[in-house]
Amino acid sequence: MAVVLQDFSWKRMIEAVEAVRERACRATAALKTASIPYAVAGGNAVAAWVARVDRAAVRNTQDVDILIRRSDFDSVKIALEAVGFSHHNLMGVDCFIDGPNGSPRNAVHLLYAGEKVRESYPVPSADVSEAVPAEEYQVLSLEALVRMKLNSFRDKDRMHLRDLLGVGLLDDSWLTRLIPEHAERLQQIIDDPDG
Repeated sequence: MAVVLQDFSWKRMIEAVEAVRERACRATAALKTASIPYAVAGGNAVAAWVARVDRAAVRNTQDVDILIRRSDFDSVKIALEAVGFSHHNLMGVDCFIDGPNGSPRNAVHLLYAGEKVRESYPVPSADVSEAVPAEEYQVLSLEALVRMKLNSFRDKDRMHLRDLLGVGLLDDSWLTRLIPEHAERLQQIIDDPDG
């Protein structure tokens, strides 16, 4: 498939970031209105924490990861569909695509509290009770977020951990607070902060 290039545009870049913010705020407002416990996780949670220290170090992300309890799924589905999202299960992942022209790349992806995303992960995901209030929505606590990033440890998770390390939110004092496998992974990041 041929790539179609658009003009260079600050406006397009800003609109991309704004679209993620709008999607996150609309989804979480719907959950809040329905009194469903949740926490924003993933790259948006990392960005929220990094921005508390240095907004110039914030890395943008295209999707929205939200941690919920599986027992709340039916209520979540009703709440998100009421504000324009459409439920899909793609490769075993529950996601909510934004409107008829939406894409799975920039959807709202659900993570389930207390469950392993992959069986190979050392520990289950955090619980929604580990959320802290942020300006516009609930975000995972730093400790829970770091555990989840160390758990999955994909390229983008390692980059997010480097972002947290780079602004001083992570350091070697964390090593004793982690399970051995997570401590070993964090040590890799500390030893090679540039990747």
